[in-house]
Amino acid sequence: MTIRQNYLPNETIETVYFGGGTPSQLPAKDFEKIFQTLSLFSLHASPEITLEANPDDMTAAYINSIRSLPFNRISLGVQSFNDKELAFLNRRHSAETAIHAVKRLQEKGFENISIDLMYGLPGQNETGWTATLNQAKTLSVRHISAYHLIYEENTPLCNSLQKGLIHPVEEALSVRLFEILMDEMADAGFEHYEISNFALPGYRSKHNTSYWNGTHYLGVGAAAHSYDGTRRQWNVLSIPKYIESPYPENFEVIDKKTAYNEFIITRLRTKAGVNLDELILFFGEEKKDYCLRQAQKHIDNKYFERRGNRLCFTKKGIFISDGIISDFISI
Repeated sequence: MTIRQNYLPNETIETVYFGGGTPSQLPAKDFEKIFQTLSLFSLHASPEITLEANPDDMTAAYINSIRSLPFNRISLGVQSFNDKELAFLNRRHSAETAIHAVKRLQEKGFENISIDLMYGLPGQNETGWTATLNQAKTLSVRHISAYHLIYEENTPLCNSLQKGLIHPVEEALSVRLFEILMDEMADAGFEHYEISNFALPGYRSKHNTSYWNGTHYLGVGAAAHSYDGTRRQWNVLSIPKYIESPYPENFEVIDKKTAYNEFIITRLRTKAGVNLDELILFFGEEKKDYCLRQAQKHIDNKYFERRGNRLCFTKKGIFISDGIISDFISI
């Protein structure tokens, strides 16, 4: 952080995010050193400071040890409240452990709690998914991120899939699970502000929102990425190598075409959609006209709609958002 302190000159840091690996393995004394070093930067008067954590790390003793630190948001990797699904995902915690973790945090004064959930698991059905969502609602968490299972290459899950040991859920069921997610969250008063993210009023993730809005950021740590508006940089993946040299390993220059594509991809993921005035400001009238031409067929099919100067997905369109977004990409 000392070496990179001038990466974002004259910018105020509005969010700080301690993300995975597993930050909740760090003792409080290590966090204290990091927070002391943060004084090198110009911090917002009340920044959002998130700790990403595993439920099984949130023991009473550990929560007590971090209470005096300036964390004001906790993101728990719960994934499921079904023990069979957790075993399939090779998670260390049980559903009961996750429930107790949330309650302990709330008892110790951590109000702003987000949980990650996962759907589209082999063998998952509507009843089980609804039960997980109902349990989440019962816990009164403020934010929920829900992601469909992805089979990453060279992982045990992907290897099992390729060997025919497990089978992905049918597309129709995936759509139905996502529909249940949207309905249950709306029923509980959550705002669907990004494709995979739901928040009670006033509890959107400011950190994640900054990525979708193109905010500049500094990433410190092995494999961390940084972005200053013109270049994206990333650090070496190896922790020992990073310790030897914490400078970015590689970078890419964001040209105009890439900037447009990233603008479209990130903005369309959000409830606010694409602001056409902003599109003109950044990329000109020609890109706006292209965007409107590409949108028209989806507007006709009720997958898309124009709200004033914005282009946004309808509820029907969110189901097939990836395919639609690809139509707007400039090749």
